[in-house]
Amino acid sequence: MKLIVTGGAGFIGANFVHYTLRNKPNCELTVLDALTYAGNRDSLQAAGDSVRFVHGDICDPELVDRLVRESDLVVHFAAESHVDNSLADPEPFIRTNLIGTYTILEAVRRNGKRLHHISTDEVFGDLALDADEKFTESTAYDPSSPYSATKAGSDMLVRAWVRSFGVQATLSNCANNYGPYQHVEKFLPRQITNVLTGRKPRLYGQGTNVREWTHVDDHNAAVHLILERGRAGETYLIGSGDERSNRQIIHDLLEVMSLPVDYFEYVPDRPGHDLRYSNDSTKIRSELGWQPHYGSFSDGLAMMVDWYRQNEWWWKSHKEVAEERYVQLGR
Repeated sequence: MKLIVTGGAGFIGANFVHYTLRNKPNCELTVLDALTYAGNRDSLQAAGDSVRFVHGDICDPELVDRLVRESDLVVHFAAESHVDNSLADPEPFIRTNLIGTYTILEAVRRNGKRLHHISTDEVFGDLALDADEKFTESTAYDPSSPYSATKAGSDMLVRAWVRSFGVQATLSNCANNYGPYQHVEKFLPRQITNVLTGRKPRLYGQGTNVREWTHVDDHNAAVHLILERGRAGETYLIGSGDERSNRQIIHDLLEVMSLPVDYFEYVPDRPGHDLRYSNDSTKIRSELGWQPHYGSFSDGLAMMVDWYRQNEWWWKSHKEVAEERYVQLGR
């Protein structure tokens, strides 16, 4: 099977490439990535010549059409994805997440190919901290940021192309991912690399916001199950069921890194910061048989810390740029 992986030099996309090479040897991979600041060609270094890399923009209709014509299936990871950046400048999110997804949809429609669209649980807004409620595939969309609004819009475009034009597409919405190759602007890599560079971790507000954490390999295993067994037009929520407050995450991290649990600093909260995310992943577990391999967040976190310790060459040049950006944002 010939797969196009959009955004395959980004965090989840690059891990999808490595997971596929390890576990699906019959897949032939082409990565399409614009190599914006969040895309890193070094993330694919270990893949060597096993992957065809195309440096290009998902908003380029001629390029996308040619690549889709040569493929069997498109796995669409490419997105602008950092909430703080979307609050500072929404325009790139409009372009990539909406125009880019439209461009891909038109290409798969013209060429009669299948699409799997990767999305986020942030499209649903947030849940109360003191509730047992979870997001489901039928939860109404209520995005809080320009990032989540554009992802919600891209999901709606996919569903409209399925219904109006018969495009063979599936969708998945995942909880927070963690693992190797994650950009240092993101919450966990930022805190890990802060410690590794002599800084204290930073905690927004009081750190009471709760997230569900899923290892990136578990996410990508779920995506492959959807590719193999998922029903066209269906949406699947992916989540480990492991929910933790941001403050608890900081404590877990400091424990793994053998530091006092109060070795961190509070910084001003993000505007419109969502309170809690939690996915009901019953559908993908019962219909497709998915189960997370990483049952212990602490074990997965320790492996992630070791990866960042051992791969300073991959992240160090990006660290100062990311921290300078956070200084401008006051966080």
